[in-house]
Amino acid sequence: MSSSTTHTSTIGAIGAPSRRNTELALLVFAVVIPLFAYMNVGLAISGELPPGMLGYGLGLGLLAGVAHLVVRKFAPYADPLLLPLGTLLNGLGLVVIWRLDQSERLQQLAKASFGAFSPSAPKQLLYSAVGIALFVIVMLFLKDHRVLQRYTYISMVAAIGLLLLPLVPGLGKNIYGAKIWIQVGAFSIQPAEFAKIVIAVFFAGYLMVKRDALALASRRFMGLYLPRGRDLGPILAVWAMSILILVFETDLGTSLLFFGMFVVMLYVATERTSWIVFGLLMSAVGAVTVASFEPHVKVRVDAWLDPFNPDVISATGTDQIAQSLMAFGSGGTLGSGLGQGHSDLIGFAANSDFILATYGEELGLAGVMAILMLYGLIVERGVRTALAARDPFGKLLAVGLSGAFAIQVFVVAGGVMGLIPLTGMTMPFIAYGGSSVIANWALIGVLLRISDTARRPAPSPAPNPDAEMTQVVRP
Repeated sequence: MSSSTTHTSTIGAIGAPSRRNTELALLVFAVVIPLFAYMNVGLAISGELPPGMLGYGLGLGLLAGVAHLVVRKFAPYADPLLLPLGTLLNGLGLVVIWRLDQSERLQQLAKASFGAFSPSAPKQLLYSAVGIALFVIVMLFLKDHRVLQRYTYISMVAAIGLLLLPLVPGLGKNIYGAKIWIQVGAFSIQPAEFAKIVIAVFFAGYLMVKRDALALASRRFMGLYLPRGRDLGPILAVWAMSILILVFETDLGTSLLFFGMFVVMLYVATERTSWIVFGLLMSAVGAVTVASFEPHVKVRVDAWLDPFNPDVISATGTDQIAQSLMAFGSGGTLGSGLGQGHSDLIGFAANSDFILATYGEELGLAGVMAILMLYGLIVERGVRTALAARDPFGKLLAVGLSGAFAIQVFVVAGGVMGLIPLTGMTMPFIAYGGSSVIANWALIGVLLRISDTARRPAPSPAPNPDAEMTQVVRP
């Protein structure tokens, strides 16, 4: 009889790198690049370094440093790119908003319209600080994103409540034909920016439970799996809600955002292309129907179809889209240079709805593509987080938030570039608007929490002394 002995050992799971030092290095670049851009604008406008350059750099660096320390402490395995990308876009937005504040034409327009000129850049820096504070709150108190699943239907009620707030008499505020703001003291708040996060929680929780039923198909027609009649209820309900938003608040952007986000999450949950087809058809039917009788929406459609027509400009009372298209055209490939364009001709919306036109004129096609690439990276990291998530709720929530972010960028950029009618929403992070920057920092915080849970290495199993050595006896 011969014997042989085989030795096996238990090897613990190798921990994944946290990548926090990578995040810190990228944050340095995310602060330095806007600082140089700020210096460039000052030299272009006055030939001197801007007086607030040091304070701006320290302020942006302090906000980024606080956010990084919180992530390093409470979410050590979170995605290392999301925070630097948000910081870079936020910083570049502050620079261009300050650049537009220096325009004498915009200062005179503000004095004629409101009686006084109030610079927007300091307020936007304050809003950015509030956004980072909300980001920190999310990281501190949201220990596990799966807790949000408990509040699925509460989230639905909260989202509907936020969307209805602008319709409350005495609270809602009509600005340039859209009823999407509420007035709180001296500040205007856009509740829909926060509602997109809350309603994504509801969609994720609902679709996680109902996805099997929604994935069933009764028959196949022209290569598409047609859903059963009773399963059309959810998409019809969300479609009706988006149409009501469009009718009562005359807000095309929010309507497209919510319905598009639901269709994207529905497709991811069921893997049925038919839902995408139905969603596109229903959104087109709803938009065309409302645009045919709602004056505010019809005006925007007319301005989109023929922006250079003098009769249309006279009827709409604005030539903003025409000025925006000319700003993109005059920018060429490399642009006129920061601080050397004339996008202030667009008027009061130059630093909010149409701020992308300033990038197009002063940084050219290359600059616009770089900005869109940064947005694309945020969406890509969000989708990567969804793929890495270990639970279906986290996957759907990450996809929903990333989809909402992507749709918002598309509808704003598409409106400013003349691809679709103007929506009135603001570009995330770079445009002036407190609600937008605060809500999007909260969105980044939720994505970081999901990615931390997804990338965190599984705990090593407890060692078993009996398994350290196994003796195999062979005849």
